Amino acid sequence: MSPASQGLEVRFWGTRGSLPAPGQATVRAGGNTSCVQVQAGDTCVVFDAGSGLRELGRALGASGPVRVHLLVSHYHWDHIMGLPFFEPLYRPDTELHFVGEPREGRGIEQLLKGQMVHPYFPVSMPEGVQAQCRHTDLRAGEGLSLPGGVSVQTTRLFHPGDSMAYRLEFEGRAVVYATDVEHHPDHDAALVELARGADLLIYDATYTEGEYQDHVGWGHSTWEAGVRAAQAAGVQRLAIFHHLPERDDDALDAIEAQAQALFAGAFVARDGQRLSF
Repeated sequence: MSPASQGLEVRFWGTRGSLPAPGQATVRAGGNTSCVQVQAGDTCVVFDAGSGLRELGRALGASGPVRVHLLVSHYHWDHIMGLPFFEPLYRPDTELHFVGEPREGRGIEQLLKGQMVHPYFPVSMPEGVQAQCRHTDLRAGEGLSLPGGVSVQTTRLFHPGDSMAYRLEFEGRAVVYATDVEHHPDHDAALVELARGADLLIYDATYTEGEYQDHVGWGHSTWEAGVRAAQAAGVQRLAIFHHLPERDDDALDAIEAQAQALFAGAFVARDGQRLSF
């Protein structure tokens, strides 16, 4: 992505949920877990640090010094597992700003450190890290201003251990990142309001409605509920996201066709996909 671009550019680096799913059956959609880059002018924002963050790091590192604002929805493994393998983390010309919600009395700095400890990983944080890091604890419902005129709003999502949705706005454009959410009347209203009029809603569509009946309470939603949320919020486009690891390319193609029959702006998010607004 060009840092001098106007408007918003979105690139999906990881679109799976739960764990990576490489293989011949997922070649078209990809197998990396949650990681989405938004370039807003000169400001680079990344939603979640799933396994897709590794490839993003290689791309960013090839173009010089790295400046990234990393916004974490929650700390389940599939959303942070790419951080130890993010090459810019080990470079002194990197500036990383981590943003996320505290959990159980620990802020985001302590929570991210927790996955980089012996005997689980050979490099500890911050001792083995050369990047310049800062951390902001942000609670659901609070907002944040980032450089370059980028604003962020948040709301809580219904998920075991909680998750947080983000709305990023820049130059009259808006992207909403809402993954790991179980549709629920009390929570959908807040999400719909957060997504009101957005150019893009990235939504956790782990299940179909038929599958959901066996997974009530697991903290994930359906593409059908995503369509309803998109329509209620009046968004332009809906990214069906957080695919089941076992969901193959043909099944995702079928879901995309069904979703587009109900909402023309719907599409299945795929690793490597780019959008401009």
